[in-house]
Amino acid sequence: MRPSDPQSPITTFLRQTLPFSDLPAEAIVHLARQATVDFFPQGTRIFTRGKSEISHLLVIQKGAIKLFVEENGATRLVDIRSEGASVGAVCLFHGTHATMDAEALEDTFVVAIPRGVFLETMARHPELTQFYLKTLAQGALDRAFEDIRHRPAVGGSETTLPLFTQKLVDLIHRPPVTVPLGTTIQTAAREMLRHGTGSLLFREPSGGICGIITDTDLRKALAFGMDSQAPAETIMSTPVRTLPHSATCFDALTTMMAESIHHLAVERDGEILGVISSHDLLVVQGRSPLALFQDIASQGTFEGLYPIHGRIPAVVRTLIREGAKAGHITRLIAILNDQIVIRLLELLTAEIGPSPVPYVWILMGSEGRQEQTFSTDQDNALISADVSEDFVARAGEVYFQALTSRMEGHLLRCGIPRCPAQMMAVNPQWRGSLGHWKERVDRWRTSPEPTEVLHSSIFFDFRPLFGRMHLGTELRDHITTSCAGQTVFLRYLAAEAVRARPPLTFFKGFVVEKDGQHKNSLDIKTRGLLPFLDFARVMALYHGIPETGTLGRLDALHAGGHISRDLHSEAREAFEFLLHLRLARQLEQVEAGQQPHNYIDPSTLTALEKRTLREAFGLVSALHEVLRDTFHLRF
Repeated sequence: MRPSDPQSPITTFLRQTLPFSDLPAEAIVHLARQATVDFFPQGTRIFTRGKSEISHLLVIQKGAIKLFVEENGATRLVDIRSEGASVGAVCLFHGTHATMDAEALEDTFVVAIPRGVFLETMARHPELTQFYLKTLAQGALDRAFEDIRHRPAVGGSETTLPLFTQKLVDLIHRPPVTVPLGTTIQTAAREMLRHGTGSLLFREPSGGICGIITDTDLRKALAFGMDSQAPAETIMSTPVRTLPHSATCFDALTTMMAESIHHLAVERDGEILGVISSHDLLVVQGRSPLALFQDIASQGTFEGLYPIHGRIPAVVRTLIREGAKAGHITRLIAILNDQIVIRLLELLTAEIGPSPVPYVWILMGSEGRQEQTFSTDQDNALISADVSEDFVARAGEVYFQALTSRMEGHLLRCGIPRCPAQMMAVNPQWRGSLGHWKERVDRWRTSPEPTEVLHSSIFFDFRPLFGRMHLGTELRDHITTSCAGQTVFLRYLAAEAVRARPPLTFFKGFVVEKDGQHKNSLDIKTRGLLPFLDFARVMALYHGIPETGTLGRLDALHAGGHISRDLHSEAREAFEFLLHLRLARQLEQVEAGQQPHNYIDPSTLTALEKRTLREAFGLVSALHEVLRDTFHLRF
């Protein structure tokens, strides 16, 4: 099929790939007519910095290309680009040789568009130019992240953690060991021993994979005295949790930690390529967040848990050095803190016995959004089941008072301070039945007052963590449905959000504290991050979006057509930059033995960081304009 054919593979690919998909049909066909498809086997050096002449724009059709810089015998990863991304645009603009090294991470097919054809098309279609100029501007943002990333640690080593660059497919060294349904426990154990593996997959008669057993399952079966001739599927787990082959070790790490599993199947195009274990990730990097996670799970005493929270900064330092952005890191911090809280509650339940009333422990604020840094406190609450008998309710309240007061003390010993506003489950105001919480939400919604608005804003970010999870899910559903489209209440929240001004003067200077402990500094949380949090929360509630994380809310708002593509992209980038800057500054404070806080002195920033910070603050006006239009605010 000729490339000029409107149905050719190149034409079809360009029609589905930004920014070419925005071009008129005839322009796409013209590009396809001039383009070719090239193939680079895995490991092929495509460009060499300073030597390779760039003659074509390469648009990745399948596979991935690694961009990096080799300096003084060391290799620094710059980016990994996959399907739909372009390589070579900057050099084509400026007519220069390659500014970075490029290598095929896997077998890669690219659509190669000649330089002259590409530049001619850009001249005729300004929307193409706008897209690539924006992409180049994003490069400046990436360099700002680099400035933060490469600050030296106060105390230490600069070991890297290849969680963000190594693909899961690289960990697969052999196909999975499979057995048919009906295999006995004894035979399964023999197969695992014969193949030297810690897991087996089960095949259905149709050939599909339907379950998995691990060496842990076999040990449990032996401990419980199960018949060795019983079908092994009686102890298997189903369905098998999978991740795509292109996922990174970090994706596997967070999945294992969040779901408390130790094995994952790696699949490509519906085919299971192999199984990876938590041990495989530990081998990738001996000092991994997974080691900390496993240490939490293995603790049998409260005292064993107390020092673990203090070890998180060392793990975060390696993540920042490796190139992780704040969205990944804060999620990982949240998962580790989650596991500490869960283990404390498990130990408390064993100590004081089960609750007479079912309940769920919920997390609010930054914990609920999974946006925790090092300056975080105890924002939690408790939802109990509705009970009809008064004596059962009273017994439950006695139990919950004992549980929450002990929990508060244990969290303090773990290094997590009390909430200054007392928004904690130990405060009876933040405990209640499901019916009570629904009534309270309805009261907030119908009678908004300043204090209640503050409480509702923090509470609406909650997520359930431990116990009867359905109680939290039911309350979340109630909030989502009852608040959607409720202009009166949400208009009040929107008005409060719009009153917060970004810390910029008329001439784009920074507004800082004039005196006091934080003189010449600005509060990056209150003045910088909060406008993004408030915007995403109010808009998500208005449009019936149950997501609680800020980045997730922005993604859902864009997917639903409620904010433009440009605003979504810019708000996402600005929020993550602010969060990253806050996280890195707090890490420096912790490593210097200081109490972490949210104040940043702009004079300590690089010129690029200052410019990026101004741009992030400047975007707040655009967010406020959306709120004014949505809720008809006139101030």
